[in-house]
Amino acid sequence: MKKIDSKKIIADRGEPDDMLPEYRFDYRKARPNRFADEIVEGSLIVVLEPEIARVFKTQEAVKEILKVIAKTLPAVQEPQAVSS
Repeated sequence: MKKIDSKKIIADRGEPDDMLPEYRFDYRKARPNRFADEIVEGSLIVVLEPEIARVFKTQEAVKEILKVIAKTLPAVQEPQAVSS
């Protein structure tokens, strides 16, 4: 596999190479994730594109439309285990 020169890629895009080779994170200033309580087991986190986010401004709006769409889809069957 051919090794890619990241500096060349950055130079080709015309972007300055201001990334440091290493960053030191001060964990004493870290705070708990304020959204962690909303994430339940089995959740899927999705990032919306800007044009979609302009239409659906809240997570409730996104959930509502997805539930409506999900009701119109045919039921998904779980794959059957193959016995040997």
